[in-house]
Amino acid sequence: MPTNLSRPLRLLLMLLLGPLAACAPEAGPSLAAPEALEMAKAGKLTIVDIRRPEEWRQTGVAESALRLDMRDPNFPDVLLGKVQGDRNAPIALICRTGNRTTQMQRALLQQGFTNIYNIKEGMAGSGAGPGWIRRGLPVAPCTQC
Repeated sequence: MPTNLSRPLRLLLMLLLGPLAACAPEAGPSLAAPEALEMAKAGKLTIVDIRRPEEWRQTGVAESALRLDMRDPNFPDVLLGKVQGDRNAPIALICRTGNRTTQMQRALLQQGFTNIYNIKEGMAGSGAGPGWIRRGLPVAPCTQC
């Protein structure tokens, strides 16, 4: 990926080209949903739900997760602000089934974040696990999304 492109444009290209790398090796570490919840409750991790507002309204949001739509061209900067500028802060990404989080994890690592986890089972479940909702983990409604 050319480094002379603006950061939002590089992120957009990574997201668009990400599906082509679906069979690529893991981008980074992953966590099971219960493990992510426990770490977040202990203050050791920030969970970020990267789905769209209409998805948040449909299912609710993982308890204590920040809502940050991955389509926001300023996503990396907004996320950095949420973790007080600490690119080493432990962050776990969650989406519906783990596909978008895999792409975003890769993009954020390329942007200099160092401690990005993927909750690959997502909210709805995937081959990585049953998902946050089916596990009966706490969900906060998002009626104002």
